[in-house]
Amino acid sequence: MGDLVTGRPRIQDILPLTPFQEGLLFHSLFDLTDTDVYTAQWAFDLKGPLDTATLRAAAETLLRRHPNLRASFRQRKTGEPVQVIPTEVPLPWREIDLSAQDWAQAEREAARLLIEDRVSRFDLARPPLLRFTLIRITPDLHRLVLSNHHLILDGWSMPLFMREFFALYMNRCDESALPHVTPYRDFLSYLANQDDEAGRKAWSAELADLDGATLVAPGETHQASVMPERIPVELSAEETAALTHRMRTCGLTLNTAIQGAWGIILSQLTGRDDVTFGATVSGRSPELTGSASMIGMLINTVPVRMRVVPSESLLVGLQHLQDSQSQLIQHHHLGLSELHRMAGTNELFDTCIVFENYPVDPQALDLTSVGLQVVSIEVKDAAHYPLRLVVAPGERLRLWLDYRPDLFDQASVERIMRRLWIWSSRCWRCSSRGPPMCRSTRTIPRTGSRSCCRTPPRCA
Repeated sequence: MGDLVTGRPRIQDILPLTPFQEGLLFHSLFDLTDTDVYTAQWAFDLKGPLDTATLRAAAETLLRRHPNLRASFRQRKTGEPVQVIPTEVPLPWREIDLSAQDWAQAEREAARLLIEDRVSRFDLARPPLLRFTLIRITPDLHRLVLSNHHLILDGWSMPLFMREFFALYMNRCDESALPHVTPYRDFLSYLANQDDEAGRKAWSAELADLDGATLVAPGETHQASVMPERIPVELSAEETAALTHRMRTCGLTLNTAIQGAWGIILSQLTGRDDVTFGATVSGRSPELTGSASMIGMLINTVPVRMRVVPSESLLVGLQHLQDSQSQLIQHHHLGLSELHRMAGTNELFDTCIVFENYPVDPQALDLTSVGLQVVSIEVKDAAHYPLRLVVAPGERLRLWLDYRPDLFDQASVERIMRRLWIWSSRCWRCSSRGPPMCRSTRTIPRTGSRSCCRTPPRCA
């Protein structure tokens, strides 16, 4: 990043970075020759007659409406990173017509274009860090592709972004139908006004006596140079209902259930009985008016610590986990780098859990008034962690495990997901001990460490 030159009339604002953005910026700039895994991509298939000029105008209106989406990330002469908000930027927009080709050929070319678009890096010093591609597959089928850098948009924001986008299209860019915009600066002010000293005290107590990091790939660099691959699992509606009922009966949340299962699996993989992993939190405090509808980057990643005690019932362990996490909610604003310093380590974990409480349902995007239908949505995002568990609640609980193929092979990750499926769908229903696991000794790929799959502790 070059030095920041201030005083130009085109600069509307200069803002600090959130702690999470600082971490993202570090990972994205670590090696500019490699793929940036923090480029997210959303693809929407739109069926019906499409007014492409109005669609583009709707995107331009959104860019004007939310100044933080125009941010670039640069550096002051002091070395401090800041986000620079220009008064206006041109919208990166391109249209590609494949409708003259046969359908199969057009689909193959569209798929190739999406791959090419996703691996194309953003220059973080040149705004905006988003771009649109509109691909015409057939005369009445278009694929709208939005790619953005994670620095400016979190997952929670994307359904809000798309609802505003399509509302503008249906109303021919009339903003009066949209809700009031809560300025992103309000969120930064909220962070600046938090009680950091109370947060440090709470996290110091939580991380006290921690004897090291929990790493599934120790000794490996955690700068991802390839896009992660994905192993999905889906519970049936009956299994999901049973798990939800069991947790509700015990006074526990689904979040606690999944975190507890992941903690036990990490214990089995690493041989540790005191494990830590990351959890992505929304950052949208009810204390900040309008935060639930704010479009931008508000999330943070915080450590979750879990002690696995074989002599203790699983229910007691989960209750301890939920209690400790609830006490830390008001301190989720502290950055991970500061928590590392407090714990006296450069690293606490190399796995992370993300709860997707923001599903985008094609049926929720009703465009019938303008003769359109969203027939499919495809989302691709990633992180640098060797393993990242993503959880999507719903009538059928969906989970997928993103893994770095340079560190893990598919068969090993499938075994991990089978364990997680057993814990998530079955273990909570039993009244004595958890289901037996494979007791064969295995080697974790590329790490050289060996671990034995132990029988998990009692469920209740």
